[in-house]
Amino acid sequence: MLVIAKKQGFSDLASFRESLKTNPKYMATSSEQIVDDFRKYIAQMQPRLGELFTVLPKIPVTVEPIPAYQPGQATHYQQGTPDGLRPGRVSVQTSDAAHRSLIDDEAVAYHEGVPGHHMQISVAQQLSGLPTFRLHTFNSGYIEGWGLYAEQLGKEIGFYQDPVSDYGRLSSELFRAVRLVVDTGIHSQGWTRDQVVDFFRKSGAVDEPTLQAETDRYIAWPAQALSYKLGQLKFRELRDRARKALGPKFDIRTFHDEMLSGGVLPLDLLDARTDRWIQSQLASRRATGE
Repeated sequence: MLVIAKKQGFSDLASFRESLKTNPKYMATSSEQIVDDFRKYIAQMQPRLGELFTVLPKIPVTVEPIPAYQPGQATHYQQGTPDGLRPGRVSVQTSDAAHRSLIDDEAVAYHEGVPGHHMQISVAQQLSGLPTFRLHTFNSGYIEGWGLYAEQLGKEIGFYQDPVSDYGRLSSELFRAVRLVVDTGIHSQGWTRDQVVDFFRKSGAVDEPTLQAETDRYIAWPAQALSYKLGQLKFRELRDRARKALGPKFDIRTFHDEMLSGGVLPLDLLDARTDRWIQSQLASRRATGE
């Protein structure tokens, strides 16, 4: 983040963050602008999915604003129906738009849309040979870990062209790290709401409307926020493990297909499944003399 700030002509993060708060290019002017931003990033990712997967979702995805009567809801994904008659939906929080920053829209669009939640959930709905509940089950470590992992995939295929958008991606990473502290603070160390808000503000990770809503979320849903980072680290670990074992034969597309083709799994079962897949890949190569 500091490297980006210096390239933009600032000596430290604090002055760069302050400039972003008043830079009209990165502050929303309307709820429609925020929704359009998400649509733009999801649209640019769609034709590039073939570089990351061989199995693609058949269910379309749309973007819509969260209704005004739900100002406390965070941006989220709502799954469509397997027949595609109801598309998957990225529901974007646009309340208090004048105080919302646009810098992390790209990262959140990849997280909630493609190659994140829409990709993972829609592929799960297409799987055959699994009990029905396995096509629709929920596990935060897996689902949110995948969403956070998906944010970096945009970087790997050449997006985040605007340095400030890339700064937003890193701010998203910082946000997920900060909440490891505040969630634990609330539920283990007896932190007050004011302590959480103060820690959030000093981190500079998110804007004021977001940190207020997120603080209430952590109070109401203990440890769920921790699962994002734990899951992301597991997906990264499994990818590194597979790349090291398979060497030049490692294919990121088939690895990602394997991550999604078993449905939602607890992370320990995903780990064991990945080990079996690696061994099957190695055995296949030995059998063919590769």
